[in-house]
Amino acid sequence: MSVAIENFVKAIYKNDHHETHNTKPGNIAKKLGISNAAATDMAKKLATKDLLNYEKYQALQLTEKGKKMALNVIRKHRLWEALLHKMFDMSLHEIHREAELLEHETSNFLANKISDYLGNPKFDPHGDPIPNEAGEITTIDTSIALSHSKENKNYTISRLMSDDKEFFDFCSQNGLKYGNSIFVVKQFATTKMTQLLINNKTILLNEDFTKIIYVNEF
Repeated sequence: MSVAIENFVKAIYKNDHHETHNTKPGNIAKKLGISNAAATDMAKKLATKDLLNYEKYQALQLTEKGKKMALNVIRKHRLWEALLHKMFDMSLHEIHREAELLEHETSNFLANKISDYLGNPKFDPHGDPIPNEAGEITTIDTSIALSHSKENKNYTISRLMSDDKEFFDFCSQNGLKYGNSIFVVKQFATTKMTQLLINNKTILLNEDFTKIIYVNEF
């Protein structure tokens, strides 16, 4: 399959599993940086290949064949992120950028070799689950968005759901890293901001950040 097709089904899958997005062609077009017309044309084309279900003005839904393709691409992407992070200590943005290129050029054979080398990891450095060879995510996600966390409680950062360089730079500078512990001091309902304590430093985050940082209580 072409890079464009793989990116399209991957975008649908990821949007479908993110509470702030939906899978209508216009949203997929925005995510991929293409026109609405191009997204609609691609959706119709992939419907004939049994990769998705298309109905005018409706959200796009992947078929089982489409989900398998998306998870295969995502597996390769996240394995490359894990390998690049381990070998070169590259930033979260850098590993994402390079994995976007490498995922399309990677055979299933090489993906399995990378997984074996890394000890078959369950998560990438962002905290995203890595599908297994069968295209299954075997981990159970109990995390919640930081925006839904409760005051006066300790949490562990479990996932950073973004591909934005400035977001990752900010997180790196402030210790907001997968696996790190934080303490939620206060939730401001009116302004939708969250005050937290990390590494003895107080940080105030707006909802743009707290909706894409996921945590687990401990």
